[in-house]
Amino acid sequence: MAAPLHPDCLAILEMVKASGRPRFETMEPLAARAQYAAGRPILQPPAPDVAEARDLRLESGVAVRLYRPLGSAASNILPCMIFAHGGGWVFGDLDTHDHLARSLANGAGCAVLAVDYRMAPEHMFPAAVDDVAEAVRFAAANAGSLGIDPTRLAVGGDSAGGNLSAVMALMSRDGALPKLRFQLLLYPATDMTATHESYARFTAGLPLVTAGMHWFRNLYIPDPAQWNDWRASPLRAASVAGTAPAFVLTVGHDPLVDEGRDYAARLEREGVPVTLHHAADIMHGALTMCAIVKPALGLIETASRALREGLKA
Repeated sequence: MAAPLHPDCLAILEMVKASGRPRFETMEPLAARAQYAAGRPILQPPAPDVAEARDLRLESGVAVRLYRPLGSAASNILPCMIFAHGGGWVFGDLDTHDHLARSLANGAGCAVLAVDYRMAPEHMFPAAVDDVAEAVRFAAANAGSLGIDPTRLAVGGDSAGGNLSAVMALMSRDGALPKLRFQLLLYPATDMTATHESYARFTAGLPLVTAGMHWFRNLYIPDPAQWNDWRASPLRAASVAGTAPAFVLTVGHDPLVDEGRDYAARLEREGVPVTLHHAADIMHGALTMCAIVKPALGLIETASRALREGLKA
């Protein structure tokens, strides 16, 4: 069983209850996006300064944002993490995850290339996979102009972004993408069948509950025949052996906790170096709520240290 929810998380639940705002899974996707974005100034602290934040576009037109960490010079050749944001493949963007991307860049001392991948339901699976893969290829192919080291690339993301990052690591292992040094999986979704026991435990009272995950999944991948595709459910890949070393964060109050822990266990079982960090009293989404959930700042620092270590020359 999970530890009691941290008081800072309880404070957010009280704020949500007092606001009377509807749950995402009861809304139309466009309205849910707007509501999610509106929470940013309340839930997130001011974005930390970085040396550079530059908006670019991939050849397909997908927007990306390159962050270079505070204290780095333009002439420095930096390792780089391609970052996929969370939001259930339905919402989230470069701005909703700006604080997290900047914090990881500064904490790890690396460049971060954040990807504004296409959203469901307008763009269903595997559009998001294709966009993040394009960004990984872009980083490697344009390393010189971006000031990054193409031999020190990582992928990372939270929730849906953790799912996409795990998929990128599998694609890289199979030669479909440039070689990756590290994967940073922050409370990732790894199994679209949603059959782990934690789905039965978290059905009410949290920002993400089982009904919400079903809503996200069904907008992103409405065809159940595709839920077993490894590009949707990396936990269901035939093998995860040979993928990049990993850091996996799980949180106790989260329908995804069991599949995240199972993915870490499977990586270890199949010979991939992995660190699992479990925050028993924290709820899903806390990394983008750290103006209020103060322990989330420590979790970002822990993830940043793992990323820095994973990208060392």
